[in-house]
Amino acid sequence: MKNMKIYLLAMAIAAGMQTTSAQSKTGYINLFNGKNLNGWKILAGKAEYKVENGGITGTAVLNSGNTFLVTEKEYGDFILELDAKTESTITNSGIQLRSHYNPAGHDGKGQVYGRQCEIDPSDRKWSGGIYDEGRRDWLYPMELNAKAQNAWKNGQFNHIKIECIGNTTKTWINGVATAMVVDTVDAKGFIGLQVHAISEAGQAGKKIFFKNILIKTTNLQPQPFAKDVYVVNLKPNVLSAYEKQDGWKLLFDGKTNTGWHSATAATFPAKGWKVDSGMLSVIGANGGEATNGGDIITNGQYKAFDMSFEFRMSTGANSGVKYFVTLDEKTQGSAIGLEYQVLDDAVHPDAKLGRDGNRTLASLYDLIPAKKQTRFVHPIGAWNIGRIVVLPNNHVVHYLNGIKVLEYDRGSKEYRDLVDISKYKVWKDFGEATQGHILLQDHGFDVNYRNVKIKELK
Repeated sequence: MKNMKIYLLAMAIAAGMQTTSAQSKTGYINLFNGKNLNGWKILAGKAEYKVENGGITGTAVLNSGNTFLVTEKEYGDFILELDAKTESTITNSGIQLRSHYNPAGHDGKGQVYGRQCEIDPSDRKWSGGIYDEGRRDWLYPMELNAKAQNAWKNGQFNHIKIECIGNTTKTWINGVATAMVVDTVDAKGFIGLQVHAISEAGQAGKKIFFKNILIKTTNLQPQPFAKDVYVVNLKPNVLSAYEKQDGWKLLFDGKTNTGWHSATAATFPAKGWKVDSGMLSVIGANGGEATNGGDIITNGQYKAFDMSFEFRMSTGANSGVKYFVTLDEKTQGSAIGLEYQVLDDAVHPDAKLGRDGNRTLASLYDLIPAKKQTRFVHPIGAWNIGRIVVLPNNHVVHYLNGIKVLEYDRGSKEYRDLVDISKYKVWKDFGEATQGHILLQDHGFDVNYRNVKIKELK
């Protein structure tokens, strides 16, 4: 009995310390009272939520859709902090931010939609990434910030911090900066906790635990973010203050053709290209390669860099973003350079040429195929985000919509062996120039570009 009294006293002291710690965070209030689910409601699925030991426990239910415990109140700008732990390394979860509910969604079963801070205890390690539940899918896969993928620790409570101020959402896991998205969608909405749908009986009954849920909505001061973290900025042709400080520059200002000129002349093409509605666009001309306006290149040349661009294709489109373009080859058609392929794989015949798909979307054209999952390829008419990273050591990575699709080393034996069996074998030292222009290709199809930006790497 004496030992039991000591144990209960220790538990009471620990609970008191937690409450005191929570209340001592200046300006924060408890979003969860630790006793019941007042102020919250369950939406969409059939998973169970209940209060246990001063926290919230979510329990997975077989054949249920995603289930959310959401606040009855909506929030605009806020800083949210909480602790979370998963019982299973398979069942994931997440924190909904400025989200909404469509009762008619999912055939009348109800659908929650909006941005989500991911909780992913699996080997994929995408905790802290930003997902758009029920709407746009992944906005910030954690492949974009691989150095932060080990921040989440399985088997223990992890501290999550989320900052939603203005158009910017930032996340931290255990104090490690994980993701940043600039997005003009959703100025306010509810906050929610997720129990993910499961389809395997072995996952039924697995639990997710949440506690110490605190929110601050006044006197908000953005917390400094770690340096050199890639930002998914969905606001067209505008750099955030963080990006500017981190060394990013726009290659297209959204209003003029400043910084670009023809690959065959000192001026911008008089036809075949247009700047309109925040887009730099190729005007279709029956699929002819460089027969209308021709390719355009940057005024500047670049050595090592991180480049990002959004592109939108018409049906059957073909274009490309080339790098290390020197114009030394004096070709009749498109200028020569390493090419990030922009292609409608489903319609354009080039997708079936080359070797093993090395002429498909996001591939290193005619050299290395992009390894893509269908869910990460946005449909024709929608915007896709391409990214090319060239490190000072000549290691190169292609991304498509936040997913790494290929990597290689310029000048390596493996690279040169690929060149030797490609269309580029006729050019000495192809793709190995120390610097070169960035090129947008005119291949005679309607293709729009925007958010073209670059950061030079040292």
